[in-house]
Amino acid sequence: MDSTSTRRRATRAKLYEAAVTLIAEQGFSATTVDEIAERAGVAKGTVYYNFKSKTELFEELLRFGVGLLTASLQTAADETAERGGSKVEALDAMIRAGLVFIDRYPAFTQLFVAELWRTNRAWQETLLVVRQQAVAVVETVLAEAVEEGELSTEIDIPLTAAALVGMVLVAALDWQSFQPERSLDEVHAALSRLLHGRVSGR
Repeated sequence: MDSTSTRRRATRAKLYEAAVTLIAEQGFSATTVDEIAERAGVAKGTVYYNFKSKTELFEELLRFGVGLLTASLQTAADETAERGGSKVEALDAMIRAGLVFIDRYPAFTQLFVAELWRTNRAWQETLLVVRQQAVAVVETVLAEAVEEGELSTEIDIPLTAAALVGMVLVAALDWQSFQPERSLDEVHAALSRLLHGRVSGR
């Protein structure tokens, strides 16, 4: 990669970080391009050089952030497979990878979850596409688990995948907002028990 594209990538990363923090703090409408540029430490023209508009910046931000999440889920599944782990162990590793991601990018996660409930946004289609990318990684592992007899053939794969992703997102946000004294290991252990069906006391 040449120095120009490396520089451009670094600038975009700074703009993403500035935008996500500001939008999480004060909302999309209230955040100006001037503020994003100032927070990123770049000239206002740099924002428009990299993105046609604030809306395009936000769409790219969604793609970038969920792309990182999807990649981390896939890596967790791949690494479990490489060491000969089961599909349920892969799902457990993906839960942990999701928590690690959310712990690292809390502002992005808050923003992503908030936007999932809004239906009148210009980027709704982009949001649905990137959400499906993350859920699809979990769906694939669930389907393999059913195929290999680790999980019941009765499970609804798309709904279960969405439920697992939703569980991790919401539990992690609750952890960070209301139970910050808990460690990542504690939160992972609680969600792992749910995954393994060890909450009934039997």
